[in-house]
Amino acid sequence: MKNNFGTNISMTIFGESHGPCIGITLDGLPSGFKINLERIKEDMEKRKAKGSISTQRHEDDEVEIISGFFNGYTTGTSLTILIQNKNTQSKDYSDIQYRLRPGHADFSAYEKYHGFQDYRGGGHFSGRLTAPIVAAGSICRQILETKNILIGSHIEQLYALHDAPFSNHIDELKKQIQTLNKKEFATLDEQVAQNMEQAILEAKNEQDSIGGILESAIINLPAGIGEPFFDSIESILAHLLFSIPAVKGVSFGAGFQMASKKGSEANDAFIMNDIIQTKTNNNGGINGGISNGMPIIIHTCIKPTPSIYKTQETVDYKTKESQTLNIKGRHDPCILHRARIVVDSMIAFGILDLLMSSNANNILEKEIQHES
Repeated sequence: MKNNFGTNISMTIFGESHGPCIGITLDGLPSGFKINLERIKEDMEKRKAKGSISTQRHEDDEVEIISGFFNGYTTGTSLTILIQNKNTQSKDYSDIQYRLRPGHADFSAYEKYHGFQDYRGGGHFSGRLTAPIVAAGSICRQILETKNILIGSHIEQLYALHDAPFSNHIDELKKQIQTLNKKEFATLDEQVAQNMEQAILEAKNEQDSIGGILESAIINLPAGIGEPFFDSIESILAHLLFSIPAVKGVSFGAGFQMASKKGSEANDAFIMNDIIQTKTNNNGGINGGISNGMPIIIHTCIKPTPSIYKTQETVDYKTKESQTLNIKGRHDPCILHRARIVVDSMIAFGILDLLMSSNANNILEKEIQHES
């Protein structure tokens, strides 16, 4: 099982949904960065289940940093975070252990791990594992913000409802990101937020679920970050975002809308505005896999929560007999509003790793220039 990712910094996740704890280790973090623990709590709050539009499994999600952090600063050694699981109801899953839940990883997990996997609450496949990612992502975001690099997301679409798009003007976009990062339900239009929450409640009352799309923005990332081909910004960020349970699509800039454009419409003309910029941003701040200094715009599709209370057709993996399934337990009718901070966290980790790669290359380039 592959549980780690990263080049200059790496993350390793561990634990299961109903195990004693879950956690993450960040290796390669620079020493001497001040970490605000209150900020981590604020980010964890954005992921927490609250009210009737989320699951009724409410965890404290208290973050315990057991290494790599001393007197308020990173030490440069491996930073390990633990989060206890306290509110588990494993019996909800023992009754349906062999009945394969549609939309879940039950069947593929049986085929890969031959029944030795922890099936309770989805085990290692659960969205519960995103909690330590948020804690680690909060640290990465704080480090990036010392370089004035900001990340924020809003619910662009929830089922058939659409929010206002991000602004094309950098100053206004910065204000939008700062405002969104203070919200629990992240939309730019307050009325749309109310309509979206109502749609989630309607899906819940129908014993169903809904999904949608998050739009994310990264601003103030310098031009020249990233690599062509395999370590492009798109390659790294898409890899990380597709690692989040329930993510089914990722695009950059105009994305699939490019298919209905001509080259003259899709190309971003260059203009001089104190610095070189592009007039439009169809390419989402990336050319040739490398940042061009414009805001990086990402769209992430989150599928409807697969755990629904409607009766569904399935197969018993052990007996190979067709059966019906009525899922019990506590489940989200929509995870979009909680997934927002998970997406921001994954993006922050990826951008910090890419930035550190660029800095390492710059040091070598300067040494080469000095020698010549």
